[in-house]
Amino acid sequence: MAALINFLTSAGVLILALLAIASAAVKITQEYERGVIFRLGRLIGPKGPGLFFIIPFVDRMVKVDLRTITLDIPSQEAITKDNVTVKVNAVAYFRVMDPSRAIVAVEDYRRATWQIAQTSLRSVLGQSDLDSLLIHREEINQKLQKIIDEQTEPWGIKVSIVEVKDVELPDSLKRAMARQAEAEREKRAKIIHAEGEFVASEQLKNAAEVLGREPAAIQLRYLQTLTEIAVEKNSTIIFPLPLEFFKAFAGLLGGEKPAKQE
Repeated sequence: MAALINFLTSAGVLILALLAIASAAVKITQEYERGVIFRLGRLIGPKGPGLFFIIPFVDRMVKVDLRTITLDIPSQEAITKDNVTVKVNAVAYFRVMDPSRAIVAVEDYRRATWQIAQTSLRSVLGQSDLDSLLIHREEINQKLQKIIDEQTEPWGIKVSIVEVKDVELPDSLKRAMARQAEAEREKRAKIIHAEGEFVASEQLKNAAEVLGREPAAIQLRYLQTLTEIAVEKNSTIIFPLPLEFFKAFAGLLGGEKPAKQE
């Protein structure tokens, strides 16, 4: 009886050991994952996705996520090319293209990419002036993406997008920019007003030429002005009569001849 119990105990232990070995040999990775296999310290290569087997206690697997990773670049204080101190933060998007190099070529590819992004951001800001940073931000984004991608390419990393998010300016510079914008608006308003005055003067000049060629038009304009004043003002207005007005009436009176008596 004791022998049977020992046999069953040994068999149970053996079965548990076999199950443990089998579970260690079976690996499953998701569609967006790859398992980089090392056999006795030597790189075998990535496997997956799905179900695959490794040699227990001989092979070691490291999972690598192939999805696009969002990397927040914290606010960096830098001095621009025109000696303006600014604080800028950004965001970068990258993904692992070669799982083997991402594990073998660098200790921690996420942290390494994060550090490269910070130093590159400060470097690019130092080479750009404030106007370029505020107006031509797309060019700075492309320059950052190219620099970071070139430095992370040996690690099997592809940086697809780098975007500068916020630019924090000193308060004194904000006030100066506000005054500059206000002065620019006043300048445009004065230019528009001057252009309007010029166009109005040209029209008045043309109207004066027309009135000068047609004396009767002066009389009509005079009568129209009297009508407008009479409607808008309830007061007595002394309005000088032009000489042309009397000349017109004198001409009419001079043209009439007395009738001959028979």
